[in-house]
Amino acid sequence: MMSFYLRGMSFIDMAFLKKSDLRNGSVTYRRHKTGQLLVIAWTDEMQLILDKYPENGSDYLLPIIRKRGTVELYAYRNAGYNINRSLKKVAERAGIDVHLTLYVARHSWASAAKAKGIPLSVISEGLGHDSEATTQIYLASLDTSLVDNANSLILESLK
Repeated sequence: MMSFYLRGMSFIDMAFLKKSDLRNGSVTYRRHKTGQLLVIAWTDEMQLILDKYPENGSDYLLPIIRKRGTVELYAYRNAGYNINRSLKKVAERAGIDVHLTLYVARHSWASAAKAKGIPLSVISEGLGHDSEATTQIYLASLDTSLVDNANSLILESLK
């Protein structure tokens, strides 16, 4: 949910957010993949999630990389692996046929924004993409279920 609330922020960007990145009611960070500077308003929903976890002794905002002196990249990768494994179990227990991973929140935010009629340029900026062309490709890859549903309706009408 934190990734979704943070406009579909990627897991690596969440893992490496510093406590100092949160100030004056906003999170300011550079996207790991593109280096783009992004500013996101800090909301009550985000704070509620953060408040669920005890204060960690690291410089990081979220409880992903928790200990000083650890190899940060390994801690990030291990956390991602463990979360994805847990998400797979959640999907199984919920009986949903979705490959649930950390990346689903990013896809969900983009899909929800598109469904609300938010302009492509705004979705692109929210995701931290370098260009709208990247966002168009990204959203096109998410649209298959909508097209499949439309096709089902059409085929049903032929019966």
